[in-house]
Amino acid sequence: MTQPQIQIPLDLPNVQVEHCEQTPQGLVITVVSTSQTAVCRRCGRTIDKFHGYDKEITLRHLPIFDRPVWIRIKPKRFQCPHCHKGPTTTQRCEWYDPKSPHTKAYEHWILRELVNSTLSDVSLKRDLTVACIEGIIDRHVQRQVDWSTVPNLELLGIDEIALKKGHKDFVVIISGVTVKREKFILAVLPDRKKETVKSFLETLPPDQREQVRQVCIDMNEGYRNAVQETLPNVPIVVDRFHVAKHYRDCADKARKAEMKRLKTTLSEHDYAQLKGAMWAFRKPWIALSEEQQGVLLQLFQHAPTLKEVYIQREVLTGIFESRINKAQAEQALMQWLERITALGLNCFAAFATTWGHWRDPIINYFVRRETSGFVEGLNNKIKVIKRRCYGIYNLGRLFQHIWLDIQGRRVLFADH
Repeated sequence: MTQPQIQIPLDLPNVQVEHCEQTPQGLVITVVSTSQTAVCRRCGRTIDKFHGYDKEITLRHLPIFDRPVWIRIKPKRFQCPHCHKGPTTTQRCEWYDPKSPHTKAYEHWILRELVNSTLSDVSLKRDLTVACIEGIIDRHVQRQVDWSTVPNLELLGIDEIALKKGHKDFVVIISGVTVKREKFILAVLPDRKKETVKSFLETLPPDQREQVRQVCIDMNEGYRNAVQETLPNVPIVVDRFHVAKHYRDCADKARKAEMKRLKTTLSEHDYAQLKGAMWAFRKPWIALSEEQQGVLLQLFQHAPTLKEVYIQREVLTGIFESRINKAQAEQALMQWLERITALGLNCFAAFATTWGHWRDPIINYFVRRETSGFVEGLNNKIKVIKRRCYGIYNLGRLFQHIWLDIQGRRVLFADH
C-alpha cells in the first residue's frame, strides 16, 4: 500500500535535490549546488572555470516529522585563471559554515532551543555533545558586545551580582535600554573596581556616547567616578529603590531599638499584644488590615517616637511618588530633612549623610523618573541562569547565556 506523501521546501538556496534515502540514522538528502561560480581564495575575484568536486560532506539539518535529516553534498571546485599557477578554490555555499558539521538552519534551531534552557538539556534532547553545542554557541554568539548590532541606547545600568552565593566573588553587569525599551547586555566585568568599569565605558562608540541620557547605579563610589570621568555630561541617577531601602532601614533600626526597650519595660501580656508589629510597621497604612492597624496603634501608644518615624518615612516615600520636577523635589527633600531635625529623629542621621554625599544623583531621578529596575530584573534572570546551569564561572560563557535569554529571544525568534 502506497504511503501518503507531501512536498515541503528544503529552504536551502542554490541547490538541486538529486535523491533521498531512508537510513537507520535518518533521512539523507543528496543535493548538488546550482551556482556556477566561486570566489578565488587568493585574489578574491569571481571565477567560473569548473575544476571538479571536493570530498563529499554530510551535514545535519532540521528534522522532519521528528526524524533526523542529513544533507549530503560534494562541493564544487573552480580554478582561477588570474592567479599564478591557477590555484583551485572550493565553492562555499551560504547555508553552511565550512568548519561546522551542521547547516546554519540547524544551528539556529539549536540556539532557539537554548533560550531558557541548559546545555545538558539540549544535549539530551537533540543527541548532541555539550562540546558540540558550545561550538554552535561560539560560532553565532560573541563573548562580548558587538556594537554593530546594538541600536542607540538612551539609558545605561551598572550593578553587580555574586557568582557564588555567600562569597564575595562579584562581577559587574552593564546593560542598556533603547528608546523602545529594548534591553541589551553590554558587559560582564570581572570586578567592581573603578578602573575596570572605566575601561569598558571608554569603549563606547562615539554615537552611543552622544545618545546616552542617564546612567543608573547603586550607591557605589567607584561606579560614579568611572561614569563622571568617561561620560562627564551624562547625569547619574541613584536608583530610587536603593534610596528607599536606605531610609527604610533607618526607620527599621529605630523600631528594633524601641521593641528591645519595650520588651524590658512592658509586662509579658502587653508585649504579646505587639505581635506582628514588625510587618505592620513596614507597610503603608493603606495596605494594613484592621487588625494590623490596631497592632500599630498600640505600638505607637507605647513608643510615640515610632509614630513620628513612621509618618516621616511615608512622607518621604510620597515625595518620590509625586509627579514633581527636579527643583520641586529638591525643595521638598530639604524641607523633610529640616523637619526630622526639628523633631529630633536621629535615626535618619545616616540617610541625611547619604543625602549630602549623593544629593545630585538622588534628585536626578525626578528628571526622567528612571530606575535601575531593568538592571535588577536582569540580575534576577542571571540568578536563574546560574541555578539552571549549576553555576557559570566563565564570564564569556555567562555573557553568551545572558545574550541568548535577553537578545536571543528577539533575534532568533524574529522570523518564527
